[in-house]
Amino acid sequence: MFEVLVYVYENYWQGDACPELQRLGRKLTAAGFDAEEIQDALVWLDGLNIAAQVTQIGLPAKVHSGPAESVPALSGIQPQSANSLRVYSVAEQVHLGAQSLGFVSFLESSGVLPPHMREIVIDRAMAAPGDPVTLDDLKIIVLMVYWSFGEEPDALVLDELCDDTELRLAH
Repeated sequence: MFEVLVYVYENYWQGDACPELQRLGRKLTAAGFDAEEIQDALVWLDGLNIAAQVTQIGLPAKVHSGPAESVPALSGIQPQSANSLRVYSVAEQVHLGAQSLGFVSFLESSGVLPPHMREIVIDRAMAAPGDPVTLDDLKIIVLMVYWSFGEEPDALVLDELCDDTELRLAH
């Protein structure tokens, strides 16, 4: 699935240039991706689109009759106060792993991942395969969240997201 997401990011880096999901699926098939990977990526991208749209238009928390947890993308995101603390559930800790959670914390404390985008990153990471989600996969998720908002991270953040940490030398 992540190979498909990287392909989408590289070929449609301007989010508004990306075709609708059905047409995108045909283009991905023509590019030679496996049908199952395409389907997984399209479902994941649909969830990303919904989360980004809900966040951008600021829907209230109660837009449906069921409990909020039954439709997480529609649960609305309240502004975070300066003194608040994000506590990760056990399921989030297990699925994301310490390395990925540490990276999210690093991006947030650096001021480049605002709380509303952090929540979408966590939501999409929870919808991604892997136990835990690898750091490289999380970086792709962060790039895709920026992409869904039509934003490009600044050069230093982009470098960190695209950097291969295995080639680094410790000094």
